[in-house]
Amino acid sequence: MSKRKKKKPSWIIVPLLIVLSLIFFLEDEPLTVTTYDQSDYDYTLLFPSDRYPETASHIQTAIDNGHSAICTIDRDGAETNRRLSLNGIPTKDGFDRDEWPMAVCAEGGTGASVAYISPSDNRGAGSWVGNQISDYPDGSRVLFVIDGAVDTASADVFQADTEVYYENCTAAKEAGASPLYKGDPGYRAELDRDGDGAACQ
Repeated sequence: MSKRKKKKPSWIIVPLLIVLSLIFFLEDEPLTVTTYDQSDYDYTLLFPSDRYPETASHIQTAIDNGHSAICTIDRDGAETNRRLSLNGIPTKDGFDRDEWPMAVCAEGGTGASVAYISPSDNRGAGSWVGNQISDYPDGSRVLFVIDGAVDTASADVFQADTEVYYENCTAAKEAGASPLYKGDPGYRAELDRDGDGAACQ
């Protein structure tokens, strides 16, 4: 009479497969999640994705791409930051250009992420944020946390390698891109009449 072989318990196999799958995934797709200690910020602001979904999507996309989730309030630098962040980024009919970090953040300015979103969403969000931080003094560090699920794939983020072309200096000024310096997106010799490296001054 032959002996029956004992079956190995299946509960061992399933967890083992899960662990192996995780190891394989982590080797191919390393997780890069920025974490913040409480000492890194002074306030937390829950941004309502249900009220301003386009702005929320852009903020989360920008943070996922490496931009800071912390905004250090710098009201005096807002105008300069806005000019620097939007420099060379053309306007699009029916859309606003939204920046993250925002112009009011010391982290904003050159290199900020810019996305095209609807004016109602952008301006409503700007007004809401302005009201929320109105009592915070300059220098306050505010951690932005998106409250609710967002579709980051829908964010119409401007790509820096997209070709920028201004027909003339009027178009460049209307886009808030002037003056254009040699090397800036949209600069070309035809717009630089005196050849000093600065066009549309």
